[in-house]
Parts: sequence; structure tokens; C-alpha cells
Amino acid sequence: MLKGLLTTFREMFDKPVTIQYPEQKRPVRQRFKGRHVLKRYDNGLEKCIGCALCAAACPADAIFVEAAQNTDAERYSPGERYASTYEINLMRCIYCGFCEDACPTEAIVLGHDYELAFTERSASIYTKEMLIEPVPEGGKPTPQVTEPGLFDRAVPVMKDPE
Repeated sequence: MLKGLLTTFREMFDKPVTIQYPEQKRPVRQRFKGRHVLKRYDNGLEKCIGCALCAAACPADAIFVEAAQNTDAERYSPGERYASTYEINLMRCIYCGFCEDACPTEAIVLGHDYELAFTERSASIYTKEMLIEPVPEGGKPTPQVTEPGLFDRAVPVMKDPE
């Protein structure tokens, strides 16, 4: 009992480690996994191609992806498809990062935002508009108009000189 009281007495003179949270925010670690962010290319096109591999890899079934076809009049991503609906239920998410690992285009990234408080359950469902990052400087917002066939082929077809 005396040993316990000695420990308590010694700790009374140490400086407290309390941080006044709203005024002082501690920097997060490099490997911290916070709120999800959908990335864009430098030209403004979305990286998400609507493959739904992130939804398949999610162990908590927190991600819902619905794909639609890109057209030359409305192009959202460089691929054939784009995610017309992208929703993450952050109350179900366990922030494991499997969605980030499964994404072939590195479109979904777990950022460093940790201030996620909800007063209603419906507020915990983040839609594509809430997740996607703003258009970078020099880029155009989506949907973009492209020349017909520009994204159809990987190698351009050479015309005959005739």
C-alpha cells in the first residue's frame, strides 16, 4: 500500500499531458487513417472508374458503388465507366484501408480528417459530392466534353496516306 501511495505522490508533481482539444489540435501520424477522399487527375477527371473493387474488399460492407457509362458528351473519368453513385457509411466503416488497397486507380484514399461527429444516422452516409476533392488548378470540372473516340483506344489508329 505504501508503494502505491508513493507512486501517486510522485505523479502529483509531473506536468499534465492534457491538451485543450478544440483550440489545440495534435498532428496526426503519417499512417493515420481518417475520412475517405475521392481523388482527381490534374485535368479534373475523376480517378474512380466505378469498378466497385473497394466495395467488394470492404469487410464491413460500408461502401456502395453504382457505375454508369461515360460518353463523349459527358466524360467523368478516363475509362469506359465512372461511379455515378458512391456512398460510404462512416458508422459502419472500420477504417481498415482495404478499399484503398483494392483500388486499381488509387482513387480512394483515407485522409487525415478525424473530426467526424454525427447527430443523425443519415448524416454518417457520405456521398460522392462530399467525398470528392475539388478540381485542381488548371483542370476542368466534370462532366467534360471530349472528342469522339479520344478515350476509346489506347493506341491511335494511323490513317492511310491515300
